[in-house]
Amino acid sequence: MADAPDDLGIPMKPARPPGQAATVAPVARVPSPVPPRTPELARPPAEPARAAEPPRRPGEPAPAPAAPPPARRIEPEARRLIVGREISLSGEINSCDRLVVEGSVEANLQNCRDVDIAESGLFKGSAVIDEAEVRGRFEGELVVRKRLLIRATGRVTGVIRYGQIEVECGGQISGDIQAQPEEGVVTDLQGARAAY
Repeated sequence: MADAPDDLGIPMKPARPPGQAATVAPVARVPSPVPPRTPELARPPAEPARAAEPPRRPGEPAPAPAAPPPARRIEPEARRLIVGREISLSGEINSCDRLVVEGSVEANLQNCRDVDIAESGLFKGSAVIDEAEVRGRFEGELVVRKRLLIRATGRVTGVIRYGQIEVECGGQISGDIQAQPEEGVVTDLQGARAAY
């Protein structure tokens, strides 16, 4: 079928003389069989099977449908203020649920529930709060309505009023310190100064 190879060594068909039409033999193709459609394929997907109900006695009421799962309660995120390391903040802080002091704060703090002073933290000023945990330093006037916790690395100085106190071995507290019964805890700094 090949007369002479081309430049690449691939045998070639002989050239057709001019004026001769090319002949193409038709190739018979048999169409591939198409599977018949069955009712299972045409049907929409089935619903998941339900659990069988136990037989009921005559006159017995039908069981109530299962209650949907309870909606997830979305609780508002606590109002939290974090003063990071090497950050200084001064001014007045109102209405925060939790204050975390890792840097330096010089402020008047009112309407706050919880204060956490880290080992690297320093708070100077006045604070009226529910609970406090001091691992760093506090200097000033402090009214803790419930519990004051001074950790081993904590230092608290100034006018201090508290409902309960816990001081770990190594913790220090100095100044005008008074315990107040819970019902008699001073709720503002003017009362603490007047008692002083």
